[in-house]
Amino acid sequence: MQELRARVNWTSRVGVILAVTGSAVGLGNFLRFPGLAAKYGGGAFMIAYVCAFLFLGLPIAFAEWSMGRYGGRHGFNSSPGIYRLIWKNRIAPYFGILAMIVPICIYMYYVYIEAWCLAYATRYLFHAMNFGPDSRCYERFFAEFVGLNKHGEAMHTPGEGLLGSAVFFVLMCFVFNFALIYRGLNKGIEWFCRWAMPALILCALLVLIRVLTLGTPDPSKPDQNILNGLGYMWNPVKPGSTFWQELANAEMWMAAAGQIFFSLSVGFGIVITYASYVKKDDDIALSSLTACAGNEFCEVALGGLITVPAAFVFLGPQVVQNPPGTFGLGFMALPMVFGQMPLGDFVGFLFFFLLFLAAITSSLSMLQPGVAFLEEGLGLNRRASVSLLGFITALGSTGVVYFSKDLIALDTLDFWVGTFCLYALAAFQTVLFGWVLGAKRGMAELRRGAEIHLPEFFRYVLQYVTPVYLLVVFGFWLTQNLIAGEGGSNRLQQLVQDPVVATVMIFVLGVAVLFGLFIGQAVRNWRRAEAASEEVMI
Repeated sequence: MQELRARVNWTSRVGVILAVTGSAVGLGNFLRFPGLAAKYGGGAFMIAYVCAFLFLGLPIAFAEWSMGRYGGRHGFNSSPGIYRLIWKNRIAPYFGILAMIVPICIYMYYVYIEAWCLAYATRYLFHAMNFGPDSRCYERFFAEFVGLNKHGEAMHTPGEGLLGSAVFFVLMCFVFNFALIYRGLNKGIEWFCRWAMPALILCALLVLIRVLTLGTPDPSKPDQNILNGLGYMWNPVKPGSTFWQELANAEMWMAAAGQIFFSLSVGFGIVITYASYVKKDDDIALSSLTACAGNEFCEVALGGLITVPAAFVFLGPQVVQNPPGTFGLGFMALPMVFGQMPLGDFVGFLFFFLLFLAAITSSLSMLQPGVAFLEEGLGLNRRASVSLLGFITALGSTGVVYFSKDLIALDTLDFWVGTFCLYALAAFQTVLFGWVLGAKRGMAELRRGAEIHLPEFFRYVLQYVTPVYLLVVFGFWLTQNLIAGEGGSNRLQQLVQDPVVATVMIFVLGVAVLFGLFIGQAVRNWRRAEAASEEVMI
């Protein structure tokens, strides 16, 4: 079967680097990272962040690129097929269930946030977002738009028409995503990332220039100037604490590790699929390093320098220290900043348009692993695989939009799939690379065709340091979030007592079972193809 399928490759190294960078650059770069950096003291958080990058993010990215090209060289583009190729065990491909539900279920709520970005950009374009200096107006609009107050609220179109309809923008994003994914790897994903990534960086640079030239907008508050805003972002110590007190905060180290996973898209099952489409002698070491560096530039040099200093200048340090939720700084606080800024509508449009571009490049990457598996494992054509995946994700996204009170469905998927399953998949892939494929063999694959020399140091990091670092962080995270709970809440108790949470998780379980059945059929198809190939050779 694998020999009969037409081999698909990226058309150029630039194309694959932009696509992988696009999968990594998303809402986390411009919203989540600045909020975490401000919350945990700026410079101190950056130390934990850099450690997580060196010992978790970059090594796992290397491992996924290596395993992905190894699988692609043997005719496999899907995670279940690649796992089965590396680990000759009957249960190996079934770990691919995680590699399917992680990107697919994250897409179900990610596309909703993507729709918020498109809606805000459109409203700024038509001058419909300036509610004046009252922050409650911005909070009220956001709450009504996304349905924070009650379930089903986002389904209703308010008096201002389509510009105020969350469902309309979700449908637009859905159509756009699936139109591109239907066009395929080269004409869809690679084509879009080739122009979207430069456009994203251009928008970010224009917004950054405007932020860095703000000076001191309010002379009555001389301390709220752009230099102090930058200082708050990068100084290693927050007022009232010491450097070592900041570094002793275990929660900060876990937050930094989680941000690296989301930031680099490692553990999603995305990079391993993307890497399977590179040519057998392409330099994947340099491509991996370049993609990671591009993401870090967008996150640290652009995202970190835009959001926090702007909020500091106009809203003050108290808002920056205690941002209104993960996305609140972007969707509730920043519109108020733009409302007080000269050329605020233009800057607001650019900012949310770049968020939309970043979200699209990421959501496209979340769909490709599922499409690749349905085509490869079940033998479906492009139209059938895209249609089936579209139906599954549409059901999940409908639930996210409907069960919107306090964003409970979104939060449930984000916790159980976007964090719990993500960590589990990253741990499995790390062990698979370091101890099943073998770190020495994996590094040889990584070095083949490489124009840069990767030091032997990374072999030992991948085999020993990364798994231990990952398991320790995962253990602390489980203790705080699953057993003890954040803020006194218990996630297991919530799962049993809250019918919405239970419904969402039953749906996720149903998707997992469905893909388990699909993988079972794929394994039978692969065995038949292998048997037929052996008969031909005889």
